[in-house]
Amino acid sequence: MSEGTETTGLAEQVDRRRTFAIISHPDAGKTTLTEKLLLYGGALHVAGAVKSRKAARHAVSDWMAMEQEKGISITSSVLQFDHEGRRFNLLDTPGHADFSEDTYRTLAAVDSAVMLIDNAKGVEPRTLKLFEVCRLRKLPVMTFVNKMDRPGLDPIELMDQVSTTLDIRTVPLNWPIRDDDHQFCGLFDRVEQIAILFERRSAGTELAPEERLRLDDPRLRERIGDRRLEELEEELMLIDEAGDPWSIEDYLAGDVTPFFFGSAMTNFGVAQILEALGRIAPQPADRVAVQGARSAKDDRFSGFIFKIQANMNPRHRDRIAFMRVVSGRFERGMEVTVARSKKKLRLRKPHTFMASERSIVEDAVPGDIVGLYDPGELRLGDTLYRGSGVEYRGIPRFAPEHFARIQLKDPTRRKHLQNGLSQLSQEGTVQLFYRQGLGKADPYLGAVGLLQFEVLKVRLMNEYNTRAELESAPYTVARWVAGEPSGLAWLQARSDYLLVEDRYGHPVVLSPSPWPLDYALSQAPGLELLDVSPL
Repeated sequence: MSEGTETTGLAEQVDRRRTFAIISHPDAGKTTLTEKLLLYGGALHVAGAVKSRKAARHAVSDWMAMEQEKGISITSSVLQFDHEGRRFNLLDTPGHADFSEDTYRTLAAVDSAVMLIDNAKGVEPRTLKLFEVCRLRKLPVMTFVNKMDRPGLDPIELMDQVSTTLDIRTVPLNWPIRDDDHQFCGLFDRVEQIAILFERRSAGTELAPEERLRLDDPRLRERIGDRRLEELEEELMLIDEAGDPWSIEDYLAGDVTPFFFGSAMTNFGVAQILEALGRIAPQPADRVAVQGARSAKDDRFSGFIFKIQANMNPRHRDRIAFMRVVSGRFERGMEVTVARSKKKLRLRKPHTFMASERSIVEDAVPGDIVGLYDPGELRLGDTLYRGSGVEYRGIPRFAPEHFARIQLKDPTRRKHLQNGLSQLSQEGTVQLFYRQGLGKADPYLGAVGLLQFEVLKVRLMNEYNTRAELESAPYTVARWVAGEPSGLAWLQARSDYLLVEDRYGHPVVLSPSPWPLDYALSQAPGLELLDVSPL
């Protein structure tokens, strides 16, 4: 990561950063777009998209063996590259709904997002949910309509659907061009007022050659035909007259999403979205703290932990905490304070990543993501600082919807099982809940999605050499207990409510349905039940 930041002004380095995530419904092409952004950013020489579970090549961002087998993203990957004077920190997130918690945590660490939409499907349920998280975090969102090389919805219909469903204005910054065979062959750049025609290369593993022509250039008419050119001119006139005006300020405020069209598989439009990210996406922003806020250009170092990953290198059983640098300058070997515990940590072996590939970090600035070796002192949401104290608002956990008990096949592996459950729960793979007074030997396991349990079993076997089976538990609802102490006492006095504790000691009530919890709220004065964990 070192780029001479010690001799370059902090403000200048902050201005260069673009830290963003890609969000989408499963199968919209997110991992493919991620690889193509790396290709166009110069971080890859040949791109390999995940096409099926039997694909010979696997995406760079999908480093876990199970991801490569299934052709889906399970964990968030951190990918960093330089392009045209900018430094991009790209956080590739899981698209599958069962791993939504990892995506929510990742969105806490970025300054903007690219919302990927399938040309044929439009706004899907997962897209809507992720967009609402972006709205809550006030993240500017660009929209990339993917798979334009396939039949799909009319572009104007797509824009109307996004505008209506997500309650946001839409402005296309480029527009698809089709030839006489109705094949997607280019884009019209509405900012530069230029047509960009692409030349398709097989497999899409290399940069797509471009030809840039003015709208009145005879070569454009020759390439796409008279009828298609007339249709293009009519569509552009309609957008100019009836569409919303473009404003960078409105985009940064979250009031407008700029539209870009393309095909990640063929590389059409990838260069244009990457250029837009560098040109208009926001630089690292100030971050709200428990008291006040801290500017990204403040020279006092601070950062927060948004992801913990065990066993990225299974041979070394390591544990990496991913930190977003918020302010000041990070330096290798610096001593920091953990705001929650006030413990001092010396950060001796920080890393930057290209998926599972890692290299030592000498220094980093706001917007950068740094992987820290964690001896077990850090939690999700922890703030690290140097000098004057600061603490950023934590990252909540969401109430699980599926529950299980674990059955160990070999009792001699119990210690390994407990170590595995502890480490994997700390990184958010599952949540653990313990009965009071019974220790931590037989926890209830909670998950937002059932596939999390499958991941848990595979990782226990592969990383801890422990074979375990899961037995479904008869609960569908978990709520953190809050409010007046009398409310908790009411629950404790009854035998028909299962009270447990999360791994931080917060009381949680498990229930087979919402109805018993509604009754408790009506009968216990001062009782509050939360579907998001206390911070």
